[in-house]
Amino acid sequence: MTILLLIRHAVTNATGKRLSGSAPGIHLSAKGQEQAARLADRLKAIRLAGLYTSPLERCTETARPLAASMKLPVEPRPELREVEYGRWTGRPIAQLSKTSLWKLVHQTPSSVRFPGGEALAEVQGRSVAALEAIADEHPGRVVGVVTHADVIRLVLAHFAGVHLDLFQRLVVSPASVSAVALGDGIPRILRMNDTGTLSDLAVRPRGKRS
Repeated sequence: MTILLLIRHAVTNATGKRLSGSAPGIHLSAKGQEQAARLADRLKAIRLAGLYTSPLERCTETARPLAASMKLPVEPRPELREVEYGRWTGRPIAQLSKTSLWKLVHQTPSSVRFPGGEALAEVQGRSVAALEAIADEHPGRVVGVVTHADVIRLVLAHFAGVHLDLFQRLVVSPASVSAVALGDGIPRILRMNDTGTLSDLAVRPRGKRS
């Protein structure tokens, strides 16, 4: 089986304040850079076979310390990009939370299309397809994937068999790691929203047992 480490990008100055969406030019804050460095240290026991990211800067910047420690290239995949929020992009969350559409997003997200943007079912479909393709490219290995909170929550909901309307119940913190195993017909969620050590996910050489 292939283990996918689903990594949410570290914090920016807009995290929790604005709906950044697909807006370019949003970089990690000083705290986010520290989180990215700690992430590389947390994963040092694991040998990654590949490192894929959303093309947005906050994801590629989160991946850089990990790529440097693993001596791997950072490979952007457009299918792993953030939700396209359309006209909501860049607006304050406090302002959006007062709208009727915001309530629908939290009550029945499967019915929502963001104004001028995507439906969450579309985001889930493209993200799951991208991860399954990555898993097929690296059978039996561990792969890192740096992307966004809603993308990871939608993917976890899919692999857990949770209805799209319930995906908001899942929590994915900045610089956290969730782990999914794919490859034998039954997806398995090994870890979710982990901010601690992940050394137990290292793939051991064949023939050696602990």
